Amino acid sequence: MTRSGSAAALCTLVCLVVVLAGCGGGGASSAGPAAGPTTGVTTDTPAPTGTGLPGTTVSPPTSAPSTSASQPPRATGTPPGPTSRPTTVAPPSTPGTALPAGLAGKDWERLPTTRKVVALTFDAGANADGVAPILATLRRENVPATFFLTGQFAKNFPSKVQDIAAAGGRIGNHSATHPYFTKLTDSETRSQVQSAEGDIRTATGQDPRPFFRFPYGDRNAHDIALLNELGYVPVRWTVDTVGWKGTSGGASVESVTTRVLNALTPGEIVLMHLGSHPEDHSTLDADALPGIIKALRDQGYGFVTLDVLLG
Repeated sequence: MTRSGSAAALCTLVCLVVVLAGCGGGGASSAGPAAGPTTGVTTDTPAPTGTGLPGTTVSPPTSAPSTSASQPPRATGTPPGPTSRPTTVAPPSTPGTALPAGLAGKDWERLPTTRKVVALTFDAGANADGVAPILATLRRENVPATFFLTGQFAKNFPSKVQDIAAAGGRIGNHSATHPYFTKLTDSETRSQVQSAEGDIRTATGQDPRPFFRFPYGDRNAHDIALLNELGYVPVRWTVDTVGWKGTSGGASVESVTTRVLNALTPGEIVLMHLGSHPEDHSTLDADALPGIIKALRDQGYGFVTLDVLLG
Protein backbone atom coordinates (compact mmCIF):
# COMPACT_ATOMS: atom_id res chain seq x y z
CA MET A 1 0.00 0.00 0.00
CA THR A 2 1.29 3.44 -0.83
CA ARG A 3 1.82 6.14 1.82
CA SER A 4 -1.14 8.17 0.52
CA GLY A 5 -3.38 5.09 0.59
CA SER A 6 -2.39 4.30 4.20
CA ALA A 7 -3.19 7.85 5.27
CA ALA A 8 -6.62 7.75 3.67
CA ALA A 9 -7.46 4.44 5.35
CA LEU A 10 -6.33 5.73 8.75
CA CYS A 11 -8.48 8.87 8.38
CA THR A 12 -11.54 6.80 7.49
CA LEU A 13 -11.09 4.58 10.57
CA VAL A 14 -10.77 7.56 12.95
CA CYS A 15 -13.94 9.19 11.60
CA LEU A 16 -15.92 5.97 12.01
CA VAL A 17 -14.87 5.64 15.69
CA VAL A 18 -15.86 9.26 16.44
CA VAL A 19 -19.32 8.88 14.85
CA LEU A 20 -20.11 5.64 16.75
CA ALA A 21 -19.03 7.16 20.07
CA GLY A 22 -21.27 10.20 19.56
CA CYS A 23 -24.35 8.11 18.71
CA GLY A 24 -23.91 5.79 21.69
CA GLY A 25 -23.57 8.65 24.26
CA GLY A 26 -26.71 10.45 23.10
CA GLY A 27 -28.81 7.27 23.19
CA ALA A 28 -27.84 6.44 26.77
CA SER A 29 -28.71 9.96 27.98
CA SER A 30 -32.21 10.09 26.41
CA ALA A 31 -33.20 6.69 27.76
CA GLY A 32 -32.33 7.55 31.39
CA PRO A 33 -34.99 8.33 34.15
CA ALA A 34 -36.51 11.84 34.36
CA ALA A 35 -35.25 14.20 37.07
CA GLY A 36 -38.64 14.57 38.80
CA PRO A 37 -41.66 12.27 39.25
CA THR A 38 -44.10 12.20 36.35
CA THR A 39 -46.95 10.34 38.03
CA GLY A 40 -48.01 13.48 39.90
CA VAL A 41 -49.06 15.09 36.65
CA THR A 42 -51.46 12.34 35.65
CA THR A 43 -52.74 10.97 38.94
CA ASP A 44 -52.59 13.79 41.52
CA THR A 45 -54.42 16.44 39.46
CA PRO A 46 -58.12 15.59 39.06
CA ALA A 47 -59.79 16.21 35.75
CA PRO A 48 -62.13 19.23 35.63
CA THR A 49 -65.74 18.44 36.47
CA GLY A 50 -69.02 20.32 36.63
CA THR A 51 -68.87 20.65 40.42
CA GLY A 52 -66.68 23.75 40.53
CA LEU A 53 -67.82 27.24 41.42
CA PRO A 54 -70.48 28.67 39.11
CA GLY A 55 -68.98 30.60 36.26
CA THR A 56 -65.51 29.13 36.85
CA THR A 57 -63.68 27.09 34.22
CA VAL A 58 -61.00 24.73 35.52
CA SER A 59 -58.15 24.11 33.07
CA PRO A 60 -55.56 21.33 33.36
CA PRO A 61 -51.91 22.41 33.81
CA THR A 62 -50.03 22.99 30.55
CA SER A 63 -46.73 21.68 31.94
CA ALA A 64 -45.60 19.40 34.71
CA PRO A 65 -44.86 21.19 38.01
CA SER A 66 -41.28 21.11 39.20
CA THR A 67 -40.61 19.06 42.31
CA SER A 68 -37.49 19.26 44.46
CA ALA A 69 -36.08 16.32 46.38
CA SER A 70 -36.57 18.14 49.70
CA GLN A 71 -40.21 19.04 49.07
CA PRO A 72 -42.60 16.13 48.48
CA PRO A 73 -45.56 16.60 46.14
CA ARG A 74 -48.59 18.25 47.81
CA ALA A 75 -51.55 16.07 48.62
CA THR A 76 -54.58 16.83 46.50
CA GLY A 77 -57.32 15.35 48.67
CA THR A 78 -59.91 17.67 50.30
CA PRO A 79 -58.92 18.41 53.92
CA PRO A 80 -61.54 17.66 56.55
CA GLY A 81 -63.70 20.56 57.69
CA PRO A 82 -63.03 22.29 61.01
CA THR A 83 -64.43 20.62 64.08
CA SER A 84 -64.99 23.92 65.81
CA ARG A 85 -65.74 27.44 64.66
CA PRO A 86 -62.82 29.87 64.32
CA THR A 87 -62.91 32.86 66.60
CA THR A 88 -62.38 35.34 63.79
CA VAL A 89 -63.26 35.52 60.12
CA ALA A 90 -61.91 37.75 57.38
CA PRO A 91 -64.60 39.90 55.77
CA PRO A 92 -65.46 38.73 52.25
CA SER A 93 -64.09 40.81 49.41
CA THR A 94 -67.45 40.52 47.69
CA PRO A 95 -70.26 40.19 50.26
CA GLY A 96 -72.52 38.18 48.00
CA THR A 97 -74.71 38.07 44.95
CA ALA A 98 -76.57 41.35 44.39
CA LEU A 99 -75.66 42.51 47.92
CA PRO A 100 -74.53 46.15 48.07
CA ALA A 101 -71.26 46.41 49.98
CA GLY A 102 -72.70 49.06 52.30
CA LEU A 103 -75.11 46.51 53.80
CA ALA A 104 -72.44 44.03 54.89
CA GLY A 105 -71.35 43.43 58.47
CA LYS A 106 -74.60 44.43 60.16
CA ASP A 107 -77.91 42.92 61.32
CA TRP A 108 -80.24 45.78 60.41
CA GLU A 109 -82.68 46.88 63.11
CA ARG A 110 -84.14 49.90 61.30
CA LEU A 111 -84.39 51.12 57.74
CA PRO A 112 -81.85 53.91 57.11
CA THR A 113 -84.35 56.62 56.21
CA THR A 114 -85.88 59.78 57.60
CA ARG A 115 -89.12 59.17 55.74
CA LYS A 116 -92.18 58.28 57.78
CA VAL A 117 -92.40 54.68 56.66
CA VAL A 118 -92.73 51.34 58.46
CA ALA A 119 -91.82 47.85 57.28
CA LEU A 120 -94.21 45.16 58.50
CA THR A 121 -92.48 41.77 58.65
CA PHE A 122 -93.94 38.36 59.49
CA ASP A 123 -91.97 35.30 60.58
CA ALA A 124 -93.23 31.80 59.83
CA GLY A 125 -94.29 30.10 63.05
CA ALA A 126 -94.98 26.47 63.81
CA ASN A 127 -98.32 26.70 62.04
CA ALA A 128 -100.06 28.81 59.41
CA ASP A 129 -103.23 29.75 61.31
CA GLY A 130 -102.74 33.49 60.82
CA VAL A 131 -101.81 33.48 57.12
CA ALA A 132 -105.31 33.87 55.65
CA PRO A 133 -106.48 36.78 57.85
CA ILE A 134 -103.11 38.57 57.55
CA LEU A 135 -103.15 38.34 53.76
CA ALA A 136 -106.78 39.45 53.67
CA THR A 137 -105.99 42.55 55.75
CA LEU A 138 -102.92 43.47 53.70
CA ARG A 139 -104.88 43.08 50.49
CA ARG A 140 -107.83 45.11 51.72
CA GLU A 141 -105.60 47.92 53.02
CA ASN A 142 -103.21 47.76 50.06
CA VAL A 143 -100.20 47.40 52.39
CA PRO A 144 -96.97 45.60 51.35
CA ALA A 145 -95.11 43.32 53.74
CA THR A 146 -92.10 41.03 54.02
CA PHE A 147 -92.35 37.37 55.05
CA PHE A 148 -89.48 35.36 56.54
CA LEU A 149 -90.11 31.66 55.94
CA THR A 150 -88.31 28.62 57.26
CA GLY A 151 -87.67 25.74 54.89
CA GLN A 152 -89.72 23.53 57.20
CA PHE A 153 -92.69 25.91 56.94
CA ALA A 154 -92.39 25.99 53.13
CA LYS A 155 -92.51 22.18 53.02
CA ASN A 156 -95.32 21.80 55.58
CA PHE A 157 -97.60 24.52 54.19
CA PRO A 158 -96.87 24.80 50.45
CA SER A 159 -100.34 26.13 49.55
CA LYS A 160 -100.09 28.90 52.17
CA VAL A 161 -96.63 29.83 50.98
CA GLN A 162 -97.93 30.01 47.42
CA ASP A 163 -100.73 32.28 48.64
CA ILE A 164 -98.13 34.61 50.16
CA ALA A 165 -96.14 34.69 46.93
CA ALA A 166 -99.26 35.19 44.81
CA ALA A 167 -100.30 38.13 46.99
CA GLY A 168 -97.00 39.84 46.16
CA GLY A 169 -95.36 39.36 49.53
CA ARG A 170 -91.60 39.97 49.66
CA ILE A 171 -90.10 36.68 50.83
CA GLY A 172 -86.97 36.22 52.94
CA ASN A 173 -85.04 33.28 54.40
CA HIS A 174 -85.51 32.28 58.06
CA SER A 175 -83.31 29.13 58.10
CA ALA A 176 -84.30 25.51 57.53
CA THR A 177 -85.34 24.42 61.04
CA HIS A 178 -85.10 27.55 63.23
CA PRO A 179 -82.02 26.71 65.36
CA TYR A 180 -79.82 28.96 67.49
CA PHE A 181 -77.14 30.02 65.00
CA THR A 182 -74.42 30.77 67.56
CA LYS A 183 -74.46 27.06 68.44
CA LEU A 184 -73.84 25.88 64.86
CA THR A 185 -70.62 25.10 63.04
CA ASP A 186 -69.89 27.00 59.84
CA SER A 187 -70.91 23.97 57.80
CA GLU A 188 -74.21 23.67 59.66
CA THR A 189 -74.88 27.38 59.19
CA ARG A 190 -74.41 27.13 55.45
CA SER A 191 -76.61 24.04 55.31
CA GLN A 192 -79.41 25.78 57.24
CA VAL A 193 -79.37 28.76 54.89
CA GLN A 194 -78.97 26.94 51.59
CA SER A 195 -81.43 24.18 52.42
CA ALA A 196 -84.12 26.72 53.30
CA GLU A 197 -83.34 28.66 50.14
CA GLY A 198 -83.95 25.53 48.07
CA ASP A 199 -87.23 24.73 49.83
CA ILE A 200 -88.49 28.29 49.40
CA ARG A 201 -87.56 28.28 45.71
CA THR A 202 -89.42 25.00 45.25
CA ALA A 203 -92.55 26.29 46.96
CA THR A 204 -92.66 29.78 45.46
CA GLY A 205 -90.37 29.90 42.45
CA GLN A 206 -88.74 32.93 44.11
CA ASP A 207 -85.22 33.54 45.36
CA PRO A 208 -85.36 34.67 49.02
CA ARG A 209 -82.05 36.49 48.75
CA PRO A 210 -80.87 38.90 49.93
CA PHE A 211 -82.99 39.03 53.11
CA PHE A 212 -82.38 36.73 56.09
CA ARG A 213 -83.60 36.79 59.67
CA PHE A 214 -81.77 34.90 62.40
CA PRO A 215 -84.06 32.65 64.46
CA TYR A 216 -84.55 34.09 67.95
CA GLY A 217 -82.36 37.01 66.81
CA ASP A 218 -79.42 34.82 67.88
CA ARG A 219 -76.22 35.81 66.04
CA ASN A 220 -72.75 37.27 66.33
CA ALA A 221 -70.34 39.04 63.98
CA HIS A 222 -69.06 35.72 62.63
CA ASP A 223 -72.59 34.59 61.71
CA ILE A 224 -73.29 37.88 59.97
CA ALA A 225 -70.11 37.55 57.89
CA LEU A 226 -71.06 34.02 56.84
CA LEU A 227 -74.51 35.18 55.76
CA ASN A 228 -72.96 38.01 53.75
CA GLU A 229 -70.76 35.48 51.96
CA LEU A 230 -73.90 33.55 50.98
CA GLY A 231 -75.46 36.67 49.48
CA TYR A 232 -77.70 37.65 52.38
CA VAL A 233 -78.17 40.76 54.48
CA PRO A 234 -79.53 39.92 57.96
CA VAL A 235 -82.53 41.97 59.06
CA ARG A 236 -83.53 42.12 62.72
CA TRP A 237 -86.35 44.36 63.99
CA THR A 238 -87.00 47.63 65.74
CA VAL A 239 -89.85 46.20 67.80
CA ASP A 240 -91.23 42.75 68.52
CA THR A 241 -94.96 42.82 69.18
CA VAL A 242 -94.56 39.67 71.32
CA GLY A 243 -97.96 38.59 70.05
CA TRP A 244 -96.41 35.12 69.96
CA LYS A 245 -96.85 34.97 73.75
CA GLY A 246 -100.57 34.55 73.22
CA THR A 247 -103.36 35.42 75.60
CA SER A 248 -102.12 32.73 77.95
CA GLY A 249 -98.81 34.59 78.17
CA GLY A 250 -100.44 37.91 79.05
CA ALA A 251 -100.42 39.49 75.59
CA SER A 252 -103.45 41.07 73.93
CA VAL A 253 -104.45 42.97 70.81
CA GLU A 254 -104.05 46.18 72.79
CA SER A 255 -100.55 45.32 74.07
CA VAL A 256 -99.43 44.32 70.57
CA THR A 257 -100.63 47.61 69.11
CA THR A 258 -99.16 49.68 71.94
CA ARG A 259 -95.70 48.16 71.51
CA VAL A 260 -95.67 49.11 67.82
CA LEU A 261 -96.76 52.70 68.50
CA ASN A 262 -94.38 53.21 71.43
CA ALA A 263 -91.41 52.27 69.24
CA LEU A 264 -92.58 54.28 66.25
CA THR A 265 -89.76 55.96 64.32
CA PRO A 266 -88.97 56.55 60.64
CA GLY A 267 -87.81 53.24 59.19
CA GLU A 268 -89.31 51.12 62.00
CA ILE A 269 -89.18 47.37 61.33
CA VAL A 270 -92.03 45.53 63.05
CA LEU A 271 -91.74 41.83 63.89
CA MET A 272 -94.95 39.76 63.88
CA HIS A 273 -95.73 36.08 63.35
CA LEU A 274 -97.90 34.05 60.98
CA GLY A 275 -98.83 31.27 63.39
CA SER A 276 -101.08 30.91 66.38
CA HIS A 277 -100.05 30.21 69.96
CA PRO A 278 -99.54 26.44 70.30
CA GLU A 279 -101.72 26.16 73.42
CA ASP A 280 -104.36 28.90 73.45
CA HIS A 281 -104.42 29.13 69.62
CA SER A 282 -104.69 32.92 69.68
CA THR A 283 -103.55 34.86 66.59
CA LEU A 284 -102.89 38.21 68.20
CA ASP A 285 -100.70 39.63 65.42
CA ALA A 286 -103.34 38.83 62.82
CA ASP A 287 -106.10 40.23 65.04
CA ALA A 288 -104.18 43.43 65.81
CA LEU A 289 -103.02 44.11 62.25
CA PRO A 290 -106.03 46.19 61.05
CA GLY A 291 -105.79 48.49 64.08
CA ILE A 292 -102.00 48.79 63.73
CA ILE A 293 -102.29 49.87 60.10
CA LYS A 294 -104.94 52.46 60.95
CA ALA A 295 -102.99 53.82 63.92
CA LEU A 296 -99.80 54.18 61.87
CA ARG A 297 -101.63 55.95 59.08
CA ASP A 298 -103.18 58.29 61.60
CA GLN A 299 -99.61 59.21 62.58
CA GLY A 300 -98.81 60.01 58.95
CA TYR A 301 -96.86 56.81 58.22
CA GLY A 302 -96.84 54.71 55.07
CA PHE A 303 -95.66 51.16 54.45
CA VAL A 304 -92.74 49.64 52.55
CA THR A 305 -90.96 46.32 52.16
CA LEU A 306 -87.35 45.71 53.09
CA ASP A 307 -86.35 46.42 49.51
CA VAL A 308 -85.81 49.99 50.72
CA LEU A 309 -82.50 48.70 52.08
CA LEU A 310 -81.33 48.00 48.55
CA GLY A 311 -81.71 51.60 47.49
